[in-house]
Amino acid sequence: MSVVHISTKSKSYEVRIEPGLRHTLYNLMHAHKMSDASSFLIITDEHVHDLYINDVLAGFPKQYHVYVEKVASGESSKSFEVYQKLQERALEIGLDRKSVIIALGGGVIGDLAGFVAATYMRGVRFVQVPTTLLAHDSSVGGKVAINLPGAKNIVGAFFQPELVIYDTEMLHSLPEREWRSGFAEVVKHGFIRDREFLDWLKGQVTSFDQFNDEFLKEMLVQSIGVKADIVSADETEQGIRAYLNFGHTLGHAIEAELGYGELSHGEAVAVGMIFALRLSERIFQVELPVKETISWLETLGYSTNVPKGLSAEQLLASMKKDKKTTGGLIRMVLLEECGKAVLKDVADEPLLDSLHKAIEEGFDDSWN
Repeated sequence: MSVVHISTKSKSYEVRIEPGLRHTLYNLMHAHKMSDASSFLIITDEHVHDLYINDVLAGFPKQYHVYVEKVASGESSKSFEVYQKLQERALEIGLDRKSVIIALGGGVIGDLAGFVAATYMRGVRFVQVPTTLLAHDSSVGGKVAINLPGAKNIVGAFFQPELVIYDTEMLHSLPEREWRSGFAEVVKHGFIRDREFLDWLKGQVTSFDQFNDEFLKEMLVQSIGVKADIVSADETEQGIRAYLNFGHTLGHAIEAELGYGELSHGEAVAVGMIFALRLSERIFQVELPVKETISWLETLGYSTNVPKGLSAEQLLASMKKDKKTTGGLIRMVLLEECGKAVLKDVADEPLLDSLHKAIEEGFDDSWN
């Protein structure tokens, strides 16, 4: 079993990575200081419920109260309405301060269940059981949130899990689009912190068909390790943790303006990363491997252009709703070189001009 250690000011915990862990979920929690749990609430979505809930439940001793709540699959479940229903359900079944909430699903479920756990009775323990590649990123670090219309992850908290249990077998049921969505976050970690890891990915990954359990473990340990180093140094995003938003400022704007679900999160972030690379070249007068990255991502099925029908003005307005905006300036995560991220406050005029170039000219040629 592969283990990544996460150590933050508020809590230390482990990410355990191994095929088949869903069958021993209770035993893993019992061994990690949750033997006193009075009850368990598993929050999952319809799709994951049908695939894996029986495997998970079979591992719990009969004497425990284990409740299951399933919500609709997709970003629409990260709403106040669903959040309120889950809080009311937790109260109805008698969850108390010794209960444990289990997030069984992808990033949506992790965010939603984590926010329920963070706020029910001012905080009860929770465990992340990610079932997608994308959730390798969101399940670590303690960011939990729900959406408002037109603003993603705007209502939330920092609340660390007790444990992250990553059963790589569950990833093999994912459609290719979900692989693309999650892999964008893996690539992001290479760009912001580890050029060697990025080069390794480019040399190794030519198709998602090659993602067997051993390869996944190796890749996930390295990718999660990058995030572990960052959140250990900056748990509540006062500094370098903001680097993890590379590609997300435009990515979130694209998601919001298209409507959540039209592009997957990772597909939108991939476009955002290419934009950030070109903007970095323009601002810092450096040369980055943009064409090489575009070619590689396109062989993996990504679209690397801003989706049609979106205007520069529309995207800029959406980007200004970002939580990182300060004093009217949009704080972008840019690169001085691959593996070296920086925060840069960018004024509207150069940003709007760059958005126009991205939409009208694309990313193939430098904007310098």
